[in-house]
Amino acid sequence: MTDLQISLIAIGGTIVVGVISYNKWQEYKARKSVERAFSSDHDDVLMQPLVTDEADRVAHARHEPSFSGRDGDTAVMDVANETPGAAPAGAAAYTGAQIPLPAQELPVDPLIDCNIPLMLEGTVHGATILPALQSLTQIGSKPIHFIGLRADQIWEAVRNEGMYSALQAGVQLANRSSALTELEYSELVMRLREVADTLDAEPDVPDMAEIIYIARELHRFIAEHDVQLGINIHTNGAPWALNSLRPMLKKMGFELRSDDRYSMPDGDGGNLFLLSVNTNPTTAAASAAPTTARLTLLLEVPCVAPLRDGYGAMTACAKLLAVKLGGSLVDDDSQVLTDAALAEIAAQVAAFYDDMEVAEIPAGSNRAQRLFQ
Repeated sequence: MTDLQISLIAIGGTIVVGVISYNKWQEYKARKSVERAFSSDHDDVLMQPLVTDEADRVAHARHEPSFSGRDGDTAVMDVANETPGAAPAGAAAYTGAQIPLPAQELPVDPLIDCNIPLMLEGTVHGATILPALQSLTQIGSKPIHFIGLRADQIWEAVRNEGMYSALQAGVQLANRSSALTELEYSELVMRLREVADTLDAEPDVPDMAEIIYIARELHRFIAEHDVQLGINIHTNGAPWALNSLRPMLKKMGFELRSDDRYSMPDGDGGNLFLLSVNTNPTTAAASAAPTTARLTLLLEVPCVAPLRDGYGAMTACAKLLAVKLGGSLVDDDSQVLTDAALAEIAAQVAAFYDDMEVAEIPAGSNRAQRLFQ
């Protein structure tokens, strides 16, 4: 073996060690930054047993209600002809409240998106940029957004009439279904380079290992905070006729959705909570007089801002329905929910909101809405 070969081997080994060391350093930095953003060294709220015996029977994690059919010839209660009783205290709170919202946020978010800068050669008109961006709006189930840098050094969503000296692409790192994968990231980089070529731009692509690590940590945070709370109203006597329930729910402000659930609007285009009549749509449609013995109110906790008090509104609505229909508030095991149990859950919901605030993903915010879709 010649001296040249030995030198080349030594140089090659040094380069390999350097690359491995650099990758380890990048992974360490990514881990530290993610731990600071999504750390959860505290107990998970809404997942701990409650103090009261009644509350021990309440399900706190995300779940769907059990839809069970009830057979037999039973009497049917006509709720449309029932005289409503006195509404419980705070029952009017279930209607949507107008809450002041923050100014419009940029579509590219540095906390939940992988941001990729693209430097342009000079200033480019938005009318030239937008057609090129239309081919890259999504990777897998992850949306992609772009913002542009104006002459006054302000970033904004790219507009047709704007002029921009730089762009940033942002692909969402995770959602309820999954984290951004290596395959998705590779496809993103390939397609982004094609877009950049049409604009004479140069993308500054982040290290894949770092991005994938952050994406997985963000998805872990989503899974740990994906909480849905439910309150059931069960009949104390005969089941309720759906044909009578529907107009009553509409009068209360509920809107029927395409999935046969009802939503209570929040007044700003969103939902405070949902209501399920717990029937099979196909079976109900085939029946001349469909009935149900249980209604279920559902709250997507991370998707409703604390100021809207979604849990308080849902509880007030459940109590009002129980009075109107002659039913009882029960958990998924048909055990009665007392006021003490409901109050304890309310305290845990407040702690849950604090937990999300610390992570800089406030419940009901644009970030939370994007992540918990």
